[in-house]
Amino acid sequence: MSRDEAFEAEALPHFRALYGTAYRLTRNPHDAEDLVQETYLRAYRSFDGYTPGTNIRAWLYTILHRVRADFGRRAGRSPETVELPGDGPGVAGGQEALATGGDIARAVEALREPYRTAVILRDVEELSYEEIAKIVGVPIGTVMSRICRGRALLRETLKEMKP
Repeated sequence: MSRDEAFEAEALPHFRALYGTAYRLTRNPHDAEDLVQETYLRAYRSFDGYTPGTNIRAWLYTILHRVRADFGRRAGRSPETVELPGDGPGVAGGQEALATGGDIARAVEALREPYRTAVILRDVEELSYEEIAKIVGVPIGTVMSRICRGRALLRETLKEMKP
């Protein structure tokens, strides 16, 4: 199997999940597309360093997290993009409820970035604590506390939203 075929077989099945996560993190379809495109570009360039049979999903999420951090640093130096009504593609399959502005989606969006990232990677993407720790580059205890605190903040926000 050629390098291109191996990359396609291993990495491309995770496209929709990566896009969904990027969308939830950025809240903008164009920014999410840019993040995923850059993630796959970097993954392709460094695919020779990937060990076949290991957890490619966690490897891709690590790259996505780093790309997002790089984009975040650049964001202070570039204009903010704004989504126009009806602009851009719909959210990847299975994530319509999060993208349409339900109470849970608004509560997740209200979380500060470290909590939002940890909760999304754990509760939506179902990554392990160890995988999340590697992806975001913090100790596993920090991941656990961010998830715990993030969930507590979600509960508080959702209680406030109830009539």
